[in-house]
Amino acid sequence: MKNKLKSIFQYKGVVRLLKSLRLRIFLIVGLVGIIPILLMKMSILEKYEEQSIIQRGRMLQNQSENLADRMGSSVTGLNLDISGFVTEMEQLATLYGGRLVVVNREFEIIEDTYGLDVGKYLVSEEVIKCFRGEDSLTRDSSNRFVELAIPIEEAVTKEVVGALIVSSETASVLEGKDELGRQVSILQIGLIVAVLVAALYTSGILVKPFKKVTEAMEGINGGFLGDDLTLVDYTETQVLSEAYNRMLGRMKALDDSRQEFVSNVSHELKTPITSMKVLADSLLMQEDVPPELYKEFLQDIAEEIERENKIINDLLSLVKMDRKASDVNIQATNINELIELILKRLRPIAAKRNIELVLDSYKPVIAEVDETKLTLAISNLVENAVKYNREGGWVHLSINTDHKYFYVKVEDNGIGIPQADQEHIFERFYRVDKSHSREIGGTGLGLAIARSAIMMHRGVIKVYSEEGAGTTFTVRVPLLYSE
Repeated sequence: MKNKLKSIFQYKGVVRLLKSLRLRIFLIVGLVGIIPILLMKMSILEKYEEQSIIQRGRMLQNQSENLADRMGSSVTGLNLDISGFVTEMEQLATLYGGRLVVVNREFEIIEDTYGLDVGKYLVSEEVIKCFRGEDSLTRDSSNRFVELAIPIEEAVTKEVVGALIVSSETASVLEGKDELGRQVSILQIGLIVAVLVAALYTSGILVKPFKKVTEAMEGINGGFLGDDLTLVDYTETQVLSEAYNRMLGRMKALDDSRQEFVSNVSHELKTPITSMKVLADSLLMQEDVPPELYKEFLQDIAEEIERENKIINDLLSLVKMDRKASDVNIQATNINELIELILKRLRPIAAKRNIELVLDSYKPVIAEVDETKLTLAISNLVENAVKYNREGGWVHLSINTDHKYFYVKVEDNGIGIPQADQEHIFERFYRVDKSHSREIGGTGLGLAIARSAIMMHRGVIKVYSEEGAGTTFTVRVPLLYSE
């Protein structure tokens, strides 16, 4: 078991290393540096061999042409006599490690520094070109020699009377190439080591800003929300640090909101309990309490219990809204019928205060929604419009749609919302008028629940209000739900 765990950790370590940005930068920089160095050796050696052979060929050609010119000057009539040039031919052959052959007009070899083919005939493409007055230089890579064919011309008439064939081995050139290759290999090793060291250093420098991000995030994991991160090393790290700072700001705001929420929940739940305890203690401290007082105090306790129950139910609804989208039960729903049912349930509440509920359906709307959650959102908006309205007021709802969204508007002529409070009304437990909210049984969670439900549908909710003149909530929700 221990060995198995060890192998798993080793495997994960290898995978982590292979995914490392520093390793990839190291490999990229290393390859960019090493590949040209490797190609450099091939280029240098090929160039050296080519230039060395060309240089040798030119030197050999110059001396051979000079020898051929002097041979042509010694021609009597059209008879080629090279008896006076044999020693010079042998010296030239020895100097270049090669072989010189002279062919007359009948293609007969009249001189061979190797002494092998004298008296034989040589008919080749190069010799034929010579008798046409053309020089030729060929290179045989497999046998490692170069060959020159130079015409011998009579000095006066310029008639070709013979051909001088000169061949020279290139082994010395290849030996020089091998020696140069060894020296270049040593240089290559040094350059490759330097490139690898530079790649290692460069990769460390390039990923250094990301270590700062990691350290900052580890600070967050430890429960510490540090200062803003500033990384201006590169454009990418600057963008990353700006995104990090935005995320940190949201986290700080969320942390503050969470602490405030916990404090508000504690306060909201404690208040009814405190009231019930005071009422109960008052009854216990008195003797011979009249039944009427018992009934009055118990009724107050029941109201506090109902209030506590409502707060808990709203909190549970809010928790459900905060769950993952996978908890959403999406299905095609007739929005017109859904809102008509909502109004049917709320009409008795509105009737108690003589408030008129009116629905305007401009178009039939079928949309993909979670019926329960959308009902909760619309119900809260309509119920607030009724609760925070004046006696004998009105609440108008309208439904409309286009090719992409459906729209719900909830409008009332109630007490309105002050401008300073409008940006906070969707916060949990926020109340515009705390005393009035408590009188009508508000928990401060209704609009937070409505906003969460609308956002869960990828929708938008906005408020327009004027104090003393009424409030309008507009809701926009996509017809098709998308994950």
